[in-house]
Amino acid sequence: MKNINPEPAPGPESDLDDVAAFRSAVDGAMPLRKPDRISFAPLKPSPRPRQRELDEAAVIIESLHAPFETDDWLDIGDADSFLRPGLPRNVLRDLRRGRWSIQSHIDLHGMNRHEAHEAVALFLALAQRSEKRCLRIVHGRGHGSPDRQGVLRQLVKGWLSRRKDVLAFCHAPPRDGGDGVLWVLTRASITRP
Repeated sequence: MKNINPEPAPGPESDLDDVAAFRSAVDGAMPLRKPDRISFAPLKPSPRPRQRELDEAAVIIESLHAPFETDDWLDIGDADSFLRPGLPRNVLRDLRRGRWSIQSHIDLHGMNRHEAHEAVALFLALAQRSEKRCLRIVHGRGHGSPDRQGVLRQLVKGWLSRRKDVLAFCHAPPRDGGDGVLWVLTRASITRP
């Protein structure tokens, strides 16, 4: 038997009907305006020096667990100041006179020598990264130490004198802590473009 109401076969006539239906549906529509702004992709984060961070952490751990050396006590002695060899004396003079403004500080009160060593190393590293050059380290006078001897006072001077990024240090004037505080001047960081 034959199909009495055959469906029209798809062809060019049905496509024309679809186009006409679409045009009548969108008749009078206005195209959207293009935005007046240019959108940029967000900046990629700068790379982190992972190996340097791992190396610095390894050095700190090694220095904390190394045996105690008598040189730590005797390196700098009772000298109240330090100036890296080759620098003019006026660098230390200007530091003593307060011509450099203190940009950051750390207080070592209540720390043992291991905690203080780690804290000083991290403090100096952070100061170097943030380009802070004149620092205050409060080590105290040692009144809470056995025999009232300033243990951290001598150790901090030894640690600082061995660091290549430390240019000079001296005791603060009495109004800023005197013998319980060191003012430290560090080398300017080298920024790479």
